[in-house]
Amino acid sequence: MAIPVVDLADFSGDAKKKASFVDALGKAYEDVGFVAVKNHGITDQTIEELYSNTKEFFAQPEDIKKKYEIPGLAGQRGYTSFGKEHAKGSKAADLKEFFQFGQTVVDGDPIASEYPPNVTVTEVTQFTPIFFKAYRSFEQSGSQLLRAIALYLGLDEKYFDPYVHNGNSILRAIHYPPIISEPRSAIRAEQHEDINLITLLIGASADGLEILSKQHEWVPVTSLPEQIVVNVGDMLQRLTNNKLKSTTHRVVNPPRKLWGTSRFSIPFFLHPKSSMSLACLPSTIDANHPKHYSDITAGEYLDERLREIGLKK
Repeated sequence: MAIPVVDLADFSGDAKKKASFVDALGKAYEDVGFVAVKNHGITDQTIEELYSNTKEFFAQPEDIKKKYEIPGLAGQRGYTSFGKEHAKGSKAADLKEFFQFGQTVVDGDPIASEYPPNVTVTEVTQFTPIFFKAYRSFEQSGSQLLRAIALYLGLDEKYFDPYVHNGNSILRAIHYPPIISEPRSAIRAEQHEDINLITLLIGASADGLEILSKQHEWVPVTSLPEQIVVNVGDMLQRLTNNKLKSTTHRVVNPPRKLWGTSRFSIPFFLHPKSSMSLACLPSTIDANHPKHYSDITAGEYLDERLREIGLKK
């Protein structure tokens, strides 16, 4: 499936190009929930370094990686070993291990006390610096996309800015190891929806991502190397009372001949500050669209979902 493609450069163009971009992005998020974005501002060098350091980290011996698995953090920083996470409503563990890198507050904002420090990897010397650099690039691109979404929703363009600045976003490096025996399931990551506002995904190292279409068919998602895939998460769907669609997606196993290969994927989960209200926007509620969700904050919702997927007890 060729998902809709938008050019982020148009958002900084003249008024006509900007309006066209806002309309195209909004309609895609109403209809599909996924878009491919070109001219996204994340350099090829950053992407290349991110993947090379990710591969080097996951190639470390198990005892080295487990040094960075910190109890009590619910997987929100550092390493999470294979088989710990499962999709909401599923009892089957996803066939992956991952590493999470979070917000670094540098401007003295008191919100820093809410965030655990990032976990520094010493065996791969450039791992932490490139994750910090990439995090900032993703944050910038995501903020621009949220400004366009705000305009589409009839909000002030900078509506999301104070919630995203020093927000609780996560950069996650995922490794799906080679399949060495007959798997219990054909799925590396069971069907799910993302928790956050939007997810930005640079091209994975192998195929496997599928989305559930309106016809209830699983469709492979493809994007060109110079594009990133950006999808709506449950927080944004909730905020917009289902106007914008958090599409169900999954990662399937490769053909048997490729079982011996790894798959790497690096999504950026753009989260707001925990204090942000996810109460449905009044403009999205009317006689034909009654309020679908109870009021909740982003922090409360994240906590609820982390328990549902097995990362928090």
